[in-house]
This record gives sequence, C-alpha cells and structure tokens, in this order.
Amino acid sequence: MTSTSAPSTVFVVDDDPSVRTAVRRLFESVGLTCETFANAAEFLARADEHAEGCLVLDVRMPGASGLDLQSALAARGIDIPVVFVTAHADVPLTVRAMKAGALEVLTKPFEDQTLLDVVHGALEKSRLRRQEREEISRLRSLVDTLTPREREVMALVVAGLPNKIIARQLGTTEGTVKAHRAQVMHKMHVDSLADLVRIADRLGMSSTSQPH
Repeated sequence: MTSTSAPSTVFVVDDDPSVRTAVRRLFESVGLTCETFANAAEFLARADEHAEGCLVLDVRMPGASGLDLQSALAARGIDIPVVFVTAHADVPLTVRAMKAGALEVLTKPFEDQTLLDVVHGALEKSRLRRQEREEISRLRSLVDTLTPREREVMALVVAGLPNKIIARQLGTTEGTVKAHRAQVMHKMHVDSLADLVRIADRLGMSSTSQPH
C-alpha cells in the first residue's frame, strides 16, 4: 500500500545558526528535506503527531534543553526518532537520552558521513513506524465492520475456544457460531485462524480469558 503521508523531513533544533546552516546544507546535498529551528519552543510550535522524519537535536540550548524537548514530545504522543548532537556529552547524559528513546548521541564536532548514516537509519525507522501505524489503522477499520456479536465470537475464537463451547457461552447454536465465524474471517480478510490470532495480537484483542 502506497503511503499518502507527507515526505520525511530532517528537523534540526540547534541554537547555533552556523550549525543549523551547515547541517541543513549537508542534508540537502544528499537530497533530504530539512527544516531548522533555533530552540525547542520553535519546534514545538511546528511539531504535530503527523510529523514524519527524524529530529537532530542539540542538548544544551537557552530555555528548554534538548532533553526537555524530548520529554515534551513524548508527552504529546509525538513519536519521532531523535538523534542528539552535543559538545558536552558525558555518560549520565547519554544514558538519560538513550533511556528516553534517543537513537544516538553524537559529540560535536562529528564526521558528516557519521551524521548522515545515523539520520538515514532514523528515517528508515520513522518509515517503518509509519507503516505500522497505517497497518494498525487498516486492521481497526476492518474490526469496525464487525457486528457486536461477531466481535464476541472473534474474541472467543482467538482465545482458543471451540465452536461448541462458544455456542454454550453465547446461548446460541453451534451452527450460528460457525456462520458468525465465517463472517469474521471474510470481513477481516483472513483465510486461517492463525492469521486471525496474529491480527488480534497486534490490536491487543487476544487477552480474553477463557471461561471455566
């Protein structure tokens, strides 16, 4: 499926204008789209949950730090890969950044190719995350086509219950359960129980407890 999302962008947040200019030129020289920001507040005013790409982020800046911005993005549910660049890297800072989800912490000055390699990896990670979100959205839209009873049957089927037990629990006949089960398979576009279970796992629907 072809994505209709906006093209991936490298967002650069650094209070040093010379760094912003140099990094932007580097990315544009290899065909990447780049936007630059002088501080965390500027980027937060631009960022939204649909932002696609990666964030190259200075750690120490006037006002909110890079780590503060990383936390603010997480609080907003903005899931964008972060690459930190800093002239003051130390072990505690690096550990804190990585624990918060940063992909890499690079120390200034860094080699251009090193930054490009890290950013290309981050953009690929962003692309895979976007594909996963789109697939989850597609699967949820399929679940939305199920009737309430078909959802009940699906939950019990993926919990591993046979048709006879499902019929007893729902107070209906085994034949009716088979009919509902067939409809579930058809609407969810799957041919096997294993495929249905995998979908349920991805959507967090497979935690139904089996009745005693």
